[in-house]
Amino acid sequence: MMKPSKTPPACTLLGILDDGWAGLSDTARQRLAAADLVIGAGRTLDLVRPYLAASAQLRDMDGQLGQVPGWIAAAREAGHRVGALATGDPLCHGIASWLTGKLGPQGFEILPAVSTLQLAFARFKTAWQDIRIATCHTADAGEWLVGAPPSHGLYKLMRSIARHPRVALFTGPENTPARLARALILAGYEEDTRLSVACRLLLADEAIYRDLSLAEAAEMDFPQPNVVLVERTATPAPAFGLEDGEYIQRSPRSDQSGGLITKQEARALSLAKLRLKPDALVWDIGAGSGSVGLEAARLAPEGHVWAIEKNTGDAENARANAARFRVGNYTLIEGKAPQHLDGWPDPDAVFIGGSGGELAALIELILGRLKPGGRLVMNFVTLENLATATTALQAIGAAWEVVQLQASRSQPILDMHRMAAQNPVWIVTASKENL
Repeated sequence: MMKPSKTPPACTLLGILDDGWAGLSDTARQRLAAADLVIGAGRTLDLVRPYLAASAQLRDMDGQLGQVPGWIAAAREAGHRVGALATGDPLCHGIASWLTGKLGPQGFEILPAVSTLQLAFARFKTAWQDIRIATCHTADAGEWLVGAPPSHGLYKLMRSIARHPRVALFTGPENTPARLARALILAGYEEDTRLSVACRLLLADEAIYRDLSLAEAAEMDFPQPNVVLVERTATPAPAFGLEDGEYIQRSPRSDQSGGLITKQEARALSLAKLRLKPDALVWDIGAGSGSVGLEAARLAPEGHVWAIEKNTGDAENARANAARFRVGNYTLIEGKAPQHLDGWPDPDAVFIGGSGGELAALIELILGRLKPGGRLVMNFVTLENLATATTALQAIGAAWEVVQLQASRSQPILDMHRMAAQNPVWIVTASKENL
């Protein structure tokens, strides 16, 4: 009779903090004392080395992280007991998810320690059940830039901070609390944002910095390792429905009335026609003062808007509006489409507010680049541009519709009010389904 094969012993993945052996549970100590192979970063191996069996083999994973799954698999197949060390809770921005993804969860026993975030909040003496957890404990991301695209190393972190009033994060040797503070100042958060930093937790030189201003934090050199709490107090502007007068805009009139901006009524309908998902990638062509693109960015907080505007004054206004509303998922290029579009990712949605005489060519290019199910929305105030657009769409074979929008707004007259009509706008929507 064939005997069933023996199941290899599970690898014990242990969380450990800088208090070392003293901070481990009895179970964790027993697992390490019985281990044939112990894997960890150099500094964590040093914390347990005196307590391990004399026969135990130690492997330093610094600079060799990619080899760790192979080490574990080979040791388990040989029937060896393996202990792998991680900081704090291995399942909270730790190594556990990566290892179980490589080798499967069934081959692991996970014994977490207190998370470094839990410990930091204990030092801050504040609850943490409502926080958003993020990290910049990665390769050197470089300093933050206004209009930085999603490829920037700090982008995801900055989006988390934009969307959540309390964010706790793991930093790194290059991506320091001071760099983060400088990024937040540049993004317009200086007046309503504070940082708290917990450094070298459980070590003799542990240091806690509570409730720092961004200006203070930007000039400080914090001991490593550390974790940071970012807290904001301001109420964010609405994601949708901003008034026309809230935008900085160019006016053709001497009395500064009648700004060159997509009016709220047309803006609302155009954004509805774009049908933006939270992670949408959007193009805004002929951005003007940025009204449509900026509200699109707020409606797609996990996505990004790429905008282009050829008029220098309008481009400056759009940048100023982005700063005013603290829209960080927005990149504006001064230029004339279709220039620069080849460097943008394929969009989920495109808005054309101005074409610079390249309308037919832009329509063909955009419908060739739109993702499946994507939408192109265009606004026109002249019959000629409307005719150009519909003719181009018809030639391509795209599915399209036109909505004529003519709104009126109340206007005071003596002690009464009258309705003043706005110019009609044609809103053209095209989709890619039939192409």
